Amino acid sequence: MSLDKAESQSAPVERGRRKESVGVVVSNKMDKTVTVKVTRKMRHEKYGKVIERSKKYYAHDDSNALQVGQKVRIMETRPLSKLKRWRVVEVV
Repeated sequence: MSLDKAESQSAPVERGRRKESVGVVVSNKMDKTVTVKVTRKMRHEKYGKVIERSKKYYAHDDSNALQVGQKVRIMETRPLSKLKRWRVVEVV
């Protein structure tokens, strides 16, 4: 019985998949933080026209090297500050 418990505790626990998005850096004026604008296309519910919706996210940039206009991939992470819940994974 105790052997089964030891095996189950040492086995790696698989985490849920984290959300990822691709967006454009809009601002880099903060220290180790960039603002990323993520746009998505959706069809209007009533009229059917394809429209763009966008949202801005604060993302952690550890290298502090990203410039405005660069396309980046961001990933959801634990809360890093009051508004920062995303981190930059790579420059696309």
